[in-house]
Formats: sequence, C-alpha cells, structure tokens
Amino acid sequence: MKGNIFYAQSGGVTPVINATAYGLIEEYFKNKKFFGAFYAGKNGILGALNEELIDISSEKKSELKLLKQTPGGAFGSCRLKLKSYTSSKKEFERIYDVFKAHNIKYFFYNGGGDSQDTTNKISKFFQSRRYPIVCIGLPKTIDNDLPITHCCPGFGSVAKYIATSTLEASLDVKSMSQTSTKVFILEVMGRHAGWLAASAGIIKEKPGDPPHLILFPEIEFNQGKFLKKVKDVIKNYGYCVIVASEGIKSKNKFISDSGLRDSFGHAQLGGVAPVLSNMITAKLNIKVHWAVSDYLQRSARHIGSKVDIEQAYMLGKTGIEYAKKGISDVMLTIKKKNNSKQLQWKVSHTSLGKVANIEKMLPKNFIKANGYEISKSCLNYISELSKGEDYPSFINGIPRYANLQCKTIKKKIKKFKL
Repeated sequence: MKGNIFYAQSGGVTPVINATAYGLIEEYFKNKKFFGAFYAGKNGILGALNEELIDISSEKKSELKLLKQTPGGAFGSCRLKLKSYTSSKKEFERIYDVFKAHNIKYFFYNGGGDSQDTTNKISKFFQSRRYPIVCIGLPKTIDNDLPITHCCPGFGSVAKYIATSTLEASLDVKSMSQTSTKVFILEVMGRHAGWLAASAGIIKEKPGDPPHLILFPEIEFNQGKFLKKVKDVIKNYGYCVIVASEGIKSKNKFISDSGLRDSFGHAQLGGVAPVLSNMITAKLNIKVHWAVSDYLQRSARHIGSKVDIEQAYMLGKTGIEYAKKGISDVMLTIKKKNNSKQLQWKVSHTSLGKVANIEKMLPKNFIKANGYEISKSCLNYISELSKGEDYPSFINGIPRYANLQCKTIKKKIKKFKL
C-alpha cells in the first residue's frame, strides 16, 4: 500500500523518544521504495489538526542521526486527548481530511496509555470510513506503567538518573549531617505507579545505606509512622535520605494535589518534597533540604541507559517492518525471552485495546513488607534496565544534540480551529 507516513510524539517526553524516531526514520530511508514521503507532526497530533507536517527529507541526515542521542521531543509533543467520536467529531473529521489530502496511509503515534487510546480511536474511525490506513502505537513513558510490555522506553534512563542523583546527594548530606542538614528529600515523578521512586533503591547494598525511605503511591502515606521512621533512621545512622513519588496519597487524596487538571484530566502534581520537609521540620525540629527532579529526570540523556536506548531505537526500526507487512491496530512491545537469567529481549506487539488507558502498578512483591524499601526482585528488574552507558558526543564539554529545522510543508486545506 503506497502512501505517506505520519509520525508524531505525544505526552511528556523522555530521554530516548527521539531514538525511537530515529530508528523509524533510518529504516524508512532503507525502505523508501515501499512508501511515499515521511512526515512528522509538529507538536504531536496537533500537527495533523493544524496541518503542520514536517517533511523529514528536508532535514540534514547528519542532524537526523543525532536524534538517537538527543532528549526532549525533536518535533514537539502535546497533551491532547481525543474523546469519543461523538464528543470530538470535529477533530476526527479534521484528521481524516488532512490524512486524505496528504495521502497518509501509515500512522505512528509515539506515547503512553492515553496516546495508545488516541491511536486506537483514530484506527477505528478510519475503518468506519473504509479508508485504508495502518495504525501502530510506539510505546513511551518514563513512568513504566504500560501493561503487556516488559518495560517502557524512557524508564531505564530515568531510573539510572534517579539512582545516580540519589547516591550523589546522599554522600553530600552524609558529610554535612553532624552539624547541618540531616534529612534530604528527592521528589520524583509517578502519579499512580511507583516505578521511578523504586529506582532509587537499586543503590542500596546493605542496611543503613540510602535511600532509607522510599514513599510509593501504592502504599498509603501515614504521617505518624513516617515521622517515627525518620527519627529512628537519624538516631541509628546520623542522617536520612528519602525518595518520594509525587503521587503519594493520604486517605485516597494526593498530598501534593494543586487542585488543577491537565488536558488529559489528570491532577497536576508536584510539591510533595516541601510538604514533607515542612512536616519534618515542624514535628521533629530537624533541618531538611529537598529537591524536585521534575524535567531534569526525563531529559537527562547525558547519563542514558544503553539498554533503554537500544530498546527505543529497535522499536522504531521494527515499526517500519510492521508497516511493510500491513500489521495494524497494535502497539509494539518489549518481550523478555523466557528462562534467561540476564535480560534478553525482542520486539513483539499487542492489540491497542489491551493497553489504552490501562496503568501497570508496581507489583506487591516489589515492595518490602515494611512499605519503605524495594525487594530483591524489584532491584534485579530495574538494574537490568538501567545497565550500560551510551554517552552522547560532546563539543567544548557540552553534549551535541540534534538541531532540526522542522519546516512544515505547504498546506492544502482550510485553517482549523480547536
């Protein structure tokens, strides 16, 4: 089926989402005779709605190659959730008109659970119109909360960053704890699933090593129990390092809920660390320092995991193979090979309906009975994904990242208003 490709990035970006884009682009150039043009949507699915299509062939190949080592979303991302056809009729009709006008027959959407839902809905809509199109979801999320797939591209690199940052900050607070700060809190992302908070636990080799307390969204936060643990840790070791997920709850309410909602309808979180800091200072009269990793954790490509980057890249390459075979309505996955002590994996797939809007929580056996530490199974799982280094090239001591022009092609249809 000869036609053009439309690829777009969606949701919060990762250190390796562009590696997936490059795998797709590189393999496209090797198989160009089977396809038409390759367009990237400017700012995710908004690129389709606004008819802002970036022609990849207009970019320098030397810059495209750097995508594999570049964080962020090179073509722009967005948070836009398409509702049902009944509720978002105007948007669906617009995407249909743009795809038809530009002969788009292959749709790749690179994102998390909400993005897979969008891909699934678009596929079903085009089927109802009898328009031939191949729709493939490419997984991405630092939260590691997509089901079916063994892991999610982006998680391994962010886990490596969080673990490293926790280790380095721990050495700092330990050295100052006798006469100054005794508690350090690192806030990490994770609305409902504690994968990122858990990643800090891989640095712990023996009792007394940091992080002393990990606060998971899966475990209800209890202030009294928490303060007692902090006090005991300081008494026994002289200092206390805490890693807290932004999504921890007390009595089913986020303790950092701002009351605002993003365009996906999710609570806007952030601010757990200062809440915990104020709590400790007020109740225990102890000096606390805190940090929020925020965008730093999901953009830290300089310390990316080799395993993570290779997986992200291979998912993109395999996407073209699936498109050539006409395989549609699937999300590509990472499948761990059976009976392998060390991580051996291959790219597989699952139907979009099995992953759309479904979150994979941290398994119960990944958290120790005390509720504040990870188990050996969890440590092994995360360590496998954060292994290996793949440093970007540097110029004058600074990473050299891709610098794309992202020029859009000439529009063919009327302007659209959301």
